[in-house]
Amino acid sequence: MFFKFFKRPKPKKTDSITLRETPESRVLNKKMGRRSALRSLSSGLVAGASIAQSACTPFGDSNGAELAKLQWDEYFKNNFRVMTDQEKQDSIDRLTQLHQAKTKQNLHLKATSARPGVLFGYAFNISKCRGYMDCVQACIQENNQDRSSKMAYIKIFEAQKGSMNLEAASSTFFHEVPAEGHFYFGTQCFQCENPPCVQVCPVQATWKEPDGIVVIDYDWCIGCRYCEAACPYWARRFNWGTPQIPKAEVNPNQHYLGNRLRKKGVMEKCTFCIQRTREGRNPACVEACPTGARIFGNLLDPDSDIRWVLSNKKVFRLKEELGTEPKFWYFMD
Repeated sequence: MFFKFFKRPKPKKTDSITLRETPESRVLNKKMGRRSALRSLSSGLVAGASIAQSACTPFGDSNGAELAKLQWDEYFKNNFRVMTDQEKQDSIDRLTQLHQAKTKQNLHLKATSARPGVLFGYAFNISKCRGYMDCVQACIQENNQDRSSKMAYIKIFEAQKGSMNLEAASSTFFHEVPAEGHFYFGTQCFQCENPPCVQVCPVQATWKEPDGIVVIDYDWCIGCRYCEAACPYWARRFNWGTPQIPKAEVNPNQHYLGNRLRKKGVMEKCTFCIQRTREGRNPACVEACPTGARIFGNLLDPDSDIRWVLSNKKVFRLKEELGTEPKFWYFMD
């Protein structure tokens, strides 16, 4: 008995359009195993299902349906960088309405852009700092940081005089300050000119603004924490749980890319108090410092305090050999 083998017929050629490959198409066309594919699908379906479920309100409950629509539109909005001015305002309006419906509080949320001719810089006088921590508390309150995890953007280190060894310095001291034979210096996000955190973000949820502030789109962040691992200055913070802030302590004056209320599973950090500095004010930590150890200003303004420090003091930056070019300097009187 003979068997005849047949070749699979080739599909007929049809007219087609060749599309230019884009980052989005590369992601969508990426080959994945069954497990990874299910995991990717499930995360999106769970989020979408929860929104859809909230939309299933009883007949006549127009308020519930309206809130569900707001949540739906918020979930499917664009990355902040590609939004039009109208889309930004629409998102701000939705967030304001959702916050008011949940807390009965008014919210003053803005998306103020960087001002032309402004590049922010910071200087820290280590001979003046006494380790009082007023700056830390002011930052927590101003930037709506989680109280349950005791999150803080600023760290104050205590080190022995004559040494700048960060590994030997402590940021968890609990005694009367200043301690004899020690000095104090703070760290926070240094708003690097070449930020490694931006380079490793797989979804472009973090970037550097024209005024030098490195920001995060909290609604685009996937919580992979690559930026946290890449930062050499311990500046990034991750929300392991939903941030808890007493209702009476919520700062209603917020910026979309700054101190607006965050959620579980996203990164956050210091933004030089973008909600204040883009309005011409100093960061909260600068105003709160009782010894005048903190200097902030426009690096492009030759008459600014920060430029005076850079011109008249012997300054240095942490880990300059890394080439990150932080816009944060230390000096002494």
